[in-house]
Amino acid sequence: MAMTDAQAEAPAEPAAPAIEHQMATEMADEVHEGQLHILPRNHAVMRMSEVQMAEKANAPLEDENDQTMLMNMGPSHPSTHGVLRLMLEMDGETVVRSKPVVGYLHTGMEKTGEALTYLQGPTNVTRMDYAAPLFNELAFSLAVEELLGIEIPPRATWIRMLMSEMNRISSHLLFMATNGMDLGAVSMMIYGWREREEVLRFFELVTGLRMNHNYIRPGGVAADLPDGWRDSVLRLLEILPPRLEEYDILMTGQPIWRERLQGVGVMRADEAIALSTTGPVLRSAGVPWDLRRDMPYLAYDEVEFDVVVGTYGDAFDRYAIRLNEIRESMRIVRQILDKMPKGNYRAADTKVTPPPRARIDESMEALIHHFKIFTEGFKVPEGEVYAAVESPRGELGCYIVSDGGPKPYRMHIRGPSFINLQTLPHMMSQGLIADAVAVISSVDPIMGEVDR
Repeated sequence: MAMTDAQAEAPAEPAAPAIEHQMATEMADEVHEGQLHILPRNHAVMRMSEVQMAEKANAPLEDENDQTMLMNMGPSHPSTHGVLRLMLEMDGETVVRSKPVVGYLHTGMEKTGEALTYLQGPTNVTRMDYAAPLFNELAFSLAVEELLGIEIPPRATWIRMLMSEMNRISSHLLFMATNGMDLGAVSMMIYGWREREEVLRFFELVTGLRMNHNYIRPGGVAADLPDGWRDSVLRLLEILPPRLEEYDILMTGQPIWRERLQGVGVMRADEAIALSTTGPVLRSAGVPWDLRRDMPYLAYDEVEFDVVVGTYGDAFDRYAIRLNEIRESMRIVRQILDKMPKGNYRAADTKVTPPPRARIDESMEALIHHFKIFTEGFKVPEGEVYAAVESPRGELGCYIVSDGGPKPYRMHIRGPSFINLQTLPHMMSQGLIADAVAVISSVDPIMGEVDR
């Protein structure tokens, strides 16, 4: 199931797994031959508009031998993970062609970001991928800092890494819960939610909020880690391993679970690359691409971790990858605890960062500085920049064009959920309608970042 850096350089045939991660990796390599069906993709995508579909659905059959039926799945459907609509052409219970239709959420956050100052920006972007808000803030802040040409203190860098990996754990736990619910393992919804709550309690301790934190900001982070943060992390690292083993028993080794996922929603490596997919969807097809290792940012080149890679590119691989990435994130967090430096949690640049709260009561200059930076913002040199991070769903990028003012002239977010949704017609083609939910769930889309 998993491959390490050394195996990533091996030719065509996947090598044997090197990460011994309990049952998930062992059983993923036991998928019996003949269960995977590599299907032709030439006619997988439905290429008609919604208007054309409505007209065809209401028109009489032109060909009596044409027994296909057009139907909608969503946008009001509990298993489309938000307001996602799928136009399906069905032959009995088989999906012939399909087309994802997005735009029902339509938040307009990119345009909104062009009307907000760079200091207000994280408040806006944090609401896109609401399951991984800290990654949105991180990508935006890295882009702004590159335009400003400033470096943040080491402690701020490591705090960002800590919060990001904790957020990756909470996001994947949410996937475990909803994926289990989608496939009938209803108990998993309770257990996944239970563990995620522990992470959200840590976020509330650090940022004051469970979601939409506005904690990672240009220049560093909003506040230093509070007293007791280390004990909270250690408690979580103690709770999770036995719980993950329970997930293996409940799902990984369950015959019904494996029958529902193995050989379902197969995505080949060449298809995944051609469709620009990233994250677990790409890695499940055997492509060992992870920005933390291949294009390091923050201090990821100073910690050790393995990139978990699949073999078959099916829904089971995507499930097992996320389960094992939780373990890898825990491994990174343990190293962060040992290496967390002391010092300032934000850059000492008065043009970018507000003064300490205590100074405002003592100094009129500090009060004026605080007032101006929060009302007018800070100006950013002209230029354009793209910064990307490895979110739980893949490459999350932020592209900003600055005209020298206090607000972005243009802002665009590369949402991995939006890109990864392209794979649905290819994964679902010639599959059963009963497997459509499993395929959608395995992509793990967050519609907030699709209709941003």
